[in-house]
Amino acid sequence: MRNIWILSLVSFFTDMGTYMVTPLIPIFLASSGPFLIGVIDGLSESLASVLKFFSGRKSDRLKNRKGLALTGYGLSGVGRVFLIFSSSWIGVLIWKIVDRTGKGIRTAPRDALLSESGGKKKQGRTFGFHQMLDMLGAALGIGVAYTILQLEGSQNIKSVFMYSLIPVIVGWMILLTIKERRTQSEPKTSGGITYLQWKQLNPQVKSLLWIVGLFTIVNSSNSFLLLRAANLGVSTPNVLLMYLIFHLTASSLSYFSGVFSDKFGRRGILTAGYAVYGAVYIGFAEVHSVTGLVVLFILYGLYSSLTKGIEKALVVDMANSKNKGEALGFYAMITGIGLFPASLLTGWLWQSFGPEISFLINGMIALISAFLLTRSLRNIERLKNTD
Repeated sequence: MRNIWILSLVSFFTDMGTYMVTPLIPIFLASSGPFLIGVIDGLSESLASVLKFFSGRKSDRLKNRKGLALTGYGLSGVGRVFLIFSSSWIGVLIWKIVDRTGKGIRTAPRDALLSESGGKKKQGRTFGFHQMLDMLGAALGIGVAYTILQLEGSQNIKSVFMYSLIPVIVGWMILLTIKERRTQSEPKTSGGITYLQWKQLNPQVKSLLWIVGLFTIVNSSNSFLLLRAANLGVSTPNVLLMYLIFHLTASSLSYFSGVFSDKFGRRGILTAGYAVYGAVYIGFAEVHSVTGLVVLFILYGLYSSLTKGIEKALVVDMANSKNKGEALGFYAMITGIGLFPASLLTGWLWQSFGPEISFLINGMIALISAFLLTRSLRNIERLKNTD
């Protein structure tokens, strides 16, 4: 549990710093338009997704997950400097690329460390606990940003950017105390480590990954949810409060979702999460009141608690112990690389046809993905039971 606590606290403080600024970026760039916001978010996240795969593979080979995690978290601090001194979308783009590069390097090694620290039958609980503190840190970061804006004026966004560097540094220093479990060296074979290859995956797993990829195509940046709230006339501080509600909901439910999935299986809870996402996006297409927005952000937190940690636990369930980092990186690449086309699509639809159409299309495709997901997971479970 020591490593699980340390890694969870690192994510707590890092996300605290990240989410002091993340919900303010769409407002900071509002004059640039939704399409450019989609390009910045999508491009940086897709870059991070590719790096997650290669860093996961590298951590399996080098057996030095801590070093990669330290590098990745360190880049988050470096990138923040570019944001502090930015005066246009160019500075934001540089920050995003550096910050997401760090995320791409650290995510798979960190998740592999988490998996190795948790028991084989407690993967849902392990990732659920990490997700709980991760989202709690994000919620606290939003609350701190809200307080700073209330004290120093709602236009003083740059001040929030500067303060956000402090928790990022704290998180990096906590990571220094982690002790990586060293496994006994195994005899080398002529083949070395067996890498994941698409052609070697069984058809059921391939089907699952295609469905996850389809869902990813409509899983656009959260910036559009914040932009939608601002579009409906919600003030900047109140947009932050709505995002705070989302993270508090996700944090309070993530651990229990993980425990539930360990006991009763992952299929039902993960399918429900996809379905909730679809319903939320359709709701964002139709909502016109502050009360409705609050309810939707609560439901969006429910979606996050039902999916984020559970998906990682599912990947670990199916992964070979020798390429666990690579498997987690492979999953992260598939779920993240689609954010670029997803954000481009949402931004283009918004700019061309209005926010209602963009959210409605995303919501409908998400519901289709939920239906296909439950069938795919049922087939995988059936195959496992017959082996």
